[in-house]
Amino acid sequence: MDKTLDRTALAAYLASTLDITRFRDYCPNGLQVEGRAEIKTLVSGVTASMALIDAAIAHKADAILVHHGYFWRGEDARVVGQKHGRLKALLAHDINLFAYHLPLDSHPEFGNNAQLAKLFGLKVEGRFGEDQIGWLGTTDDASLATVGDLAQHVARCLGRTPLMIGHAAQPVGKVAWCSGAAQNFLGEAIAAGANVYLSGEISEPTVHLARESGVAYLACGHHATERYGVKALGEHVAALFGIEHHFIDIDNPV
Repeated sequence: MDKTLDRTALAAYLASTLDITRFRDYCPNGLQVEGRAEIKTLVSGVTASMALIDAAIAHKADAILVHHGYFWRGEDARVVGQKHGRLKALLAHDINLFAYHLPLDSHPEFGNNAQLAKLFGLKVEGRFGEDQIGWLGTTDDASLATVGDLAQHVARCLGRTPLMIGHAAQPVGKVAWCSGAAQNFLGEAIAAGANVYLSGEISEPTVHLARESGVAYLACGHHATERYGVKALGEHVAALFGIEHHFIDIDNPV
C-alpha cells in the first residue's frame, strides 16, 4: 500500500466515530503523543508498552493505536523512568500515539464488548452501568447450557482458562459482560438480571458478592478480553483509508 493518511484527519475521524466527548474517562482519549504528519503504516495493540513501541519501530510505523495509553488520572506527572523511556522512543522515531479507553470499550461495532459478543456468540439484548458500558444478552447455543459449559467455551475462544466463582452446573440464563477491570460492575449486572457475569479482573469483594448473590462470575483476563476492539478498529481504519496495518499482540498473562 502506498496511500497516506493525515494525522489530524485520523484524529478527527476517530473522535467522531468513537464519540469521545461523551465519556468521563481516566485519561485523555485521542492523539496523546504527536509524531509525523502523514501516516502510511499503523500498528495497533492493547497497551502502549515498550515492547509494542519496539515492534512499531521494527514495522517502520508512523502511528500506534492502543486501548491503554498514557497520562492516567493521579499518575506521577514527571517524565522519568518508564515514562521517559517510552516517550523518548516515540519522539525519537516521530511516531504518533493514539489511545482510546472507555470509548473503545463501549463502541457498538468496534468496541471490546461488541467484539466479545461476536467472539462468544452472544445475542445482545441491552446495556447497563455508567455510560452503558456493560452489556447484557443470551446465547442460543444449546451446548452452552451451564456456567461450566460457558467457562470452557470462553477458554477455547480466548486461549485462557477463566477463574470461575459459582457452580459449574448453574444454568447460564442471562449473561452480562464488560471487558477489562470491570469487577465493580457486578452489582449493576445483578440488578440488570444477569445470571452470570464475565469480566477481565476480579477482586476480593467480588468473590463474596458473587457467592452471596448466586450470580456466577468468570474472570477471563484483562488483556485477554481487550485484544479484540483495538484490532477491529485498526483493521477498519486500514480498510477505509487504504493504509497498512499490523496488530501486535504483546503477551500478558493477566
